[in-house]
Amino acid sequence: MNLNLVDVALKKRYEAIIDGSTAYIEYIKAQDKIYLTHTEVPKSMEGKGIGSALVLKVLEDIEKKNLALIPLCPFVALYLKRHPEWKKLVMKGINIGD
Repeated sequence: MNLNLVDVALKKRYEAIIDGSTAYIEYIKAQDKIYLTHTEVPKSMEGKGIGSALVLKVLEDIEKKNLALIPLCPFVALYLKRHPEWKKLVMKGINIGD
C-alpha cells in the first residue's frame, strides 16, 4: 500500500489521507527520542491494512531521522512483535515482549 505520509509537527502526529479520510499516529518528540502514543484509522477503513502500512511508513521515517523509539501505542507495539526486524529502533531498555 502506497501512503503519502506527512509529519505534521504542529499537531504532533504523522498523517496519511486516504479517500478523503485521515489516518494518523500521534507522537511526542524529546531530543533524539520519539514516543508513539496513539494510532487512529477511520472506522470505514479498518481491516484494510492501513494501520500497518502507516506504522511501517512512520518506522521508516524514524529510522531515517535516527531517533530512538518508545512505542507507547499498543497497535505499534503489536506491529513490532509481528515484525521483529524493526525492534532495532526501540530504545535500549524498553521491553515490548516477544
